[in-house]
Amino acid sequence: MKISLKVNGRKYTRDASESKNLLHFIREDLGLTGTKEGCGAGECGACTIIMNGRTVNSCLILAVEADGAEIETIEGEAKNGKLSKLQQAFQKNHAVQCGFCTPGMIMSAKALLQKNAKPSVEEIKAAIEGNFCRCTGYQQIIEAVQDASGQLKKKGELKRA
Repeated sequence: MKISLKVNGRKYTRDASESKNLLHFIREDLGLTGTKEGCGAGECGACTIIMNGRTVNSCLILAVEADGAEIETIEGEAKNGKLSKLQQAFQKNHAVQCGFCTPGMIMSAKALLQKNAKPSVEEIKAAIEGNFCRCTGYQQIIEAVQDASGQLKKKGELKRA
């Protein structure tokens, strides 16, 4: 079946098997390999992307279900070789360790910041709760999101209004 979708601002029209999930379509058919497959069951968040403004586990969606969708993946974050503010905050705050969960984590954080420019720690935790990280212990990730939102005064301290 032929599908058309916009990924990171670029239009694509491709044939898609009715049984191929969106994760494999993005990786194999579009060559965008930043989105990772951790569990294949929607439990780990490694495959998180933004579709039509909402975070989704791309391993749980068939590619044909994304026909007409607007999708954002980690490849759309950096512009002209420069990391986004959020990516820079992840780097600066050591929120990247092995890096496997990072693309999904950044996409979850990005979706949160698009809706709420100054999220609380509780809101950050809720936004990333579906993304598992085995390396960081999450504190650095929370601080990176706080930093990207301008709320981190210094390492480990939430800026007060």
